Amino acid sequence: MSCWDTIQAYGLRSIGIGERLLPRDDFTLCQQFTLIGSGMLWNIYFGILALVAGFFLANAVALAKASASPILSKPANLFILVFRGSPLFIQFFLAYFLFLNLKQSTGTFSWLTNAAAGALVVLFLNTAAYSAEIFYGALRSVPRGEVEAADAYGLTGWSKFRRVVWPTTLRLAWPAYTNEAIFLFHATTLVFFAGFPAWQQRGDALYYASYFADKTFNPFVPYPILAMYFILLTLVIISIFGLINRRLNRHLPQEARRRLRFRPQIIR
Repeated sequence: MSCWDTIQAYGLRSIGIGERLLPRDDFTLCQQFTLIGSGMLWNIYFGILALVAGFFLANAVALAKASASPILSKPANLFILVFRGSPLFIQFFLAYFLFLNLKQSTGTFSWLTNAAAGALVVLFLNTAAYSAEIFYGALRSVPRGEVEAADAYGLTGWSKFRRVVWPTTLRLAWPAYTNEAIFLFHATTLVFFAGFPAWQQRGDALYYASYFADKTFNPFVPYPILAMYFILLTLVIISIFGLINRRLNRHLPQEARRRLRFRPQIIR
């Protein structure tokens, strides 16, 4: 089988398109690049959907935490504490068994035992908690002078928040939020490794990298390939978020604009 035939057979295998059986022997570099790249589709799927949905929940939780009302601030603090205080690895395990028990006891919610939905819920809640803390810190850091200027112009309530407070909050939070986005995509490798089973051997990039490492007894080929794919994905994320950061800071002088810096987290 040529490399082109391998790409046609395994390029979309992780989503159920193409060859059903994984290669059993004579593993080639093309097979490893193709299947691990195919698995990246799952990582991108989890990362994009969790990031987009988590962005809106994070802003809501940040506002609730900053609220003077304990009815809003206490649940927000508890939500952040639970998901920031426990490892994501454990959250996947607990969520899968919770969803499995719901399925067995009620006969419903079976869709949550599927990684495409259940794992996405966990990632969505996890990134929302981390991002909420980032946005809360930025919200508290909005310069008082900007708020007073908005008051002087007669802006109040929602109008002041939409035109002054929220744009400044985003601008201040964006560098840290970029790092959260990068780590979220990296964290997607825990989905099939931690709890949710891969159906018909359709897993993410780490799933296929582990498969090749087990079959060839040589982890020094598939894992560097996996790392290369994630480095490329990280560069794409930095580029996209960099453009957004430039847009958010377009009104500032060049020397006053905050630059993005990638600061990887050692443990979550």
